[in-house]
Amino acid sequence: MHAPERPISRAGRSASIAAAISAVSVVGIGLSLSIPLLALELESRGIANTWIGVNTAVAGVATIFTAPFVPLMVRKLGVRGVLTLAILATALSLLGFKAIPSFAMWFPLRFVFGAALCILFAVSEFWINAVAPPHRRGLVMGLYATGLSVGAALGPVILGVLGARGWAPYVAGAAVMTLGIIPILLAHGMTPRIHEEDHHGVLGFVRRSPIATLAALMFGAIETAVMSFLPLYGVRLGLSDSQASLLLTIAVLGNVAFQVPLGLVSDKIDRRYLLLFCASMGTLGAAVLPFIPVDTLGFKVAMFLVTGIVGSIYTIGLALLGERFRGADLAAANAAFVMLYSIGLVIGPPLVGFGMDAYNPYGFAVVVAGLLGLYVAVVVACLVRAGMRDGLTNKG
Repeated sequence: MHAPERPISRAGRSASIAAAISAVSVVGIGLSLSIPLLALELESRGIANTWIGVNTAVAGVATIFTAPFVPLMVRKLGVRGVLTLAILATALSLLGFKAIPSFAMWFPLRFVFGAALCILFAVSEFWINAVAPPHRRGLVMGLYATGLSVGAALGPVILGVLGARGWAPYVAGAAVMTLGIIPILLAHGMTPRIHEEDHHGVLGFVRRSPIATLAALMFGAIETAVMSFLPLYGVRLGLSDSQASLLLTIAVLGNVAFQVPLGLVSDKIDRRYLLLFCASMGTLGAAVLPFIPVDTLGFKVAMFLVTGIVGSIYTIGLALLGERFRGADLAAANAAFVMLYSIGLVIGPPLVGFGMDAYNPYGFAVVVAGLLGLYVAVVVACLVRAGMRDGLTNKG
């Protein structure tokens, strides 16, 4: 079983959810500040782009190795203890990047940084899924995603104000991250606990709940591909750098705008069918992009709608996990979710890059449509299989 440290009132539940959202906002700040800052730092040191990419990828590898151990950490140290240690590790390792001149030492440092961010993702999502009221889980997940987006927006702001030189951006980033500990420490008695000693393996959740877990893989692949190649798609079709960058801003705004509305919808209907709808609309939208002139209002509207709908796949999948699992299983399922998201981050950009090289530049839209179409096929197959199983059960 899983239970909070003591029964939580409605006000306590709201405070608990707010603390969890603050924790994941730290993740957003850490990611959005560190990735460009560290790349600029390495470039200023004369490191080749290939090695910058390899060093960045170490964070994804750290996630894959760390995720299976998250349930054990939560059981031994508790949610508050694990999150506090992870935030401290994130802040200290960020400072370490500036303090350590040896590039070779950046690899274990990046591993620690990536592992800490993985723990923050998985544990904060377990926390929020565990305390969210079942009839409002979709709404809470929408608020969670919005909080993450706000955190992600703060990183570039810090970088823009302080610049990428000197200690200032590193100290500011570490300080902002550390502030996330305050609401976590104040949430005494409002966090979930794990009592079980046994739970299913992380990868086993792909078999047990493929619609929910593969939503993370798909979103990770699509999100990174869009962030990496949407501006390039615009430039290759004749847009200026600033106009192409605006497309990315529109995509991010669409993602933020749809989280809460679709979260509310997911509280009213079967989330599996809502995931099918989102992936289907994304497939259709990506498929028609090559036929819409990139410099028109219609293209901007299409990007806003498509990225907004597809961007909700992650949070609806999270809500579906919370609906299906409890206790240690929920912690392990959230860890699997983060692991698959990280795998998506790794596979998405190479696939879209290959597509753009093979069919310049429309391969961007073709590959995105193909990935989403594959997920649609998986969801349909799972729904058909579930329907047949229910039919046999009813006959029996």
